[in-house]
Amino acid sequence: MESELLSTPQDFVPILIQLIVAAGFGVGTIIITHLIGPKVRTENKLGAFESGVEVIGNARQPFSIKYFIVAILFVIFDIEVIFMYPWAVNFREFGLSGLIEMFVFMGLLLLGFIYIIKRKALEWD
Repeated sequence: MESELLSTPQDFVPILIQLIVAAGFGVGTIIITHLIGPKVRTENKLGAFESGVEVIGNARQPFSIKYFIVAILFVIFDIEVIFMYPWAVNFREFGLSGLIEMFVFMGLLLLGFIYIIKRKALEWD
């Protein structure tokens, strides 16, 4: 039974092949498009372009940081939720100690969310 759980180097050959094919495809695509792509450099082609709209003004002017704060908070809490999936899949194997650990994890997550609400980080002024 124990020998079935051990991995041998031969078990990783398909993963290695997939990594080589994926890396080869990425590098090959970049090289081929560089070789066969147009090389014309005009003023219009080298100019700034933003969603089909002419660029007006300075790109360095200050703007509200609220968008970035909300985005970072979303990513943080989104990643925290990802940790719940493996727990849910192996719920029965973890037993009571796993349940208690998940309640502690969720409690800490809830405390962080309450802190964010109290600091009014999600309010748009």
